Amino acid sequence: MWLPYVTQVCMADNGGPKNNLQFSWTSQMNARFYCGDPENRQYFSELIDVATIHADRWQDTRVYALFRNEWGMSAVCVYTIQEIDEVFTNSPFKGPDMQNSRSRTCVEDSTKMSIEALNSIKKASEMVQWVRPVGNSGPLLINRHSYTHILADSPQQKRNNHHPVLFLSLKNGGVHKVTQNKSHAFVIAENQPFNHSAHILSITLNHPSRKLYVSSARELVQLDVADCTHYGDTCQECILARDPYCGWNGVRCVLATQNTLQDVDNGSHAECPPPLKFQSFKGSGSSADSTMDRIKVPSKSKYFLQCPVTSHHAQYNWHHDNEKPVSCSVRDQQCLLLIDSMGPEQVGSYKCESEEMGYRKVLAQYRLEMGSGSGIRSSSPLVLVCLVVTLIKSVSCWS
Repeated sequence: MWLPYVTQVCMADNGGPKNNLQFSWTSQMNARFYCGDPENRQYFSELIDVATIHADRWQDTRVYALFRNEWGMSAVCVYTIQEIDEVFTNSPFKGPDMQNSRSRTCVEDSTKMSIEALNSIKKASEMVQWVRPVGNSGPLLINRHSYTHILADSPQQKRNNHHPVLFLSLKNGGVHKVTQNKSHAFVIAENQPFNHSAHILSITLNHPSRKLYVSSARELVQLDVADCTHYGDTCQECILARDPYCGWNGVRCVLATQNTLQDVDNGSHAECPPPLKFQSFKGSGSSADSTMDRIKVPSKSKYFLQCPVTSHHAQYNWHHDNEKPVSCSVRDQQCLLLIDSMGPEQVGSYKCESEEMGYRKVLAQYRLEMGSGSGIRSSSPLVLVCLVVTLIKSVSCWS
């Protein structure tokens, strides 16, 4: 059973006199951390890692604690130093008749403490009251992923001081970039520092340079946590990313300043200029037809249409001429449409469209035509390998 604690000791504590707590803290006090969601009966007791964001007032310094439960789920709870200090200042000590049994103040020379004081210290070190998340709230983040490390940063722009950014490492070698929006968390992006699955030994953030250093047993990788080029080339995509580091300057997504446009809380892109409309999708004979990839597929063959995934917060649909759209399940960064058996009904135009908070974008367009021969085809050998792997993973998950 895991029991997470926070401990307070005096800086000048040198232990007790000879033969009486000589090699032990004489000022140590312990308080239990609480992290859980009682309504959903989810509790997290294994403390994995902590990160802090310092404030001008030491009482406002925040501690972001990463927990795990017995099911392998992770949670992040947020505490303030002031609330931790209040527990050590006001809570009674655990044990019978221990409320006023020992002092809570530091002494100049702990080696000269009285025997009575040392005996009371031996009997009582744990507080009755637990340290609970700020505002007695629930976890900031609960995720099925098993996180291994946590780091925290606060962008320098004054308007973003209430939007800390968290970096959480995954068991597969990835790093989630998360921001705190009001009372909840929003996963901005997932970085893959290594080109293969790897166990992350440590992550370190250099705050002035905004560089994240991720190490495995064999590699050390540097990441720019304020790289805004990943969020597309439109104002809407930049705002929807909700990255506190990034904003729209009227031309592209850049490092945020007081003059750039952003909405970290809601991702509202209402102030963005209307996007350039994609050419109408009307099937054969339309002007959009000339820009589509024309693909000939042999009769009765299988074929996979591929669509890139630009945001895991968006919904993806495939449109075939005037038929009802087909929703797409995202796997391994791909949105795939399987043509099970090529026939006259499958001939025509296809488009893959994403939709996020009212913003729609066409990501891929194809026109399928009947060809001669037979067999399973895909747009490239690499895609075929990826698709086979995806199908295998799907079967193993559903079985």
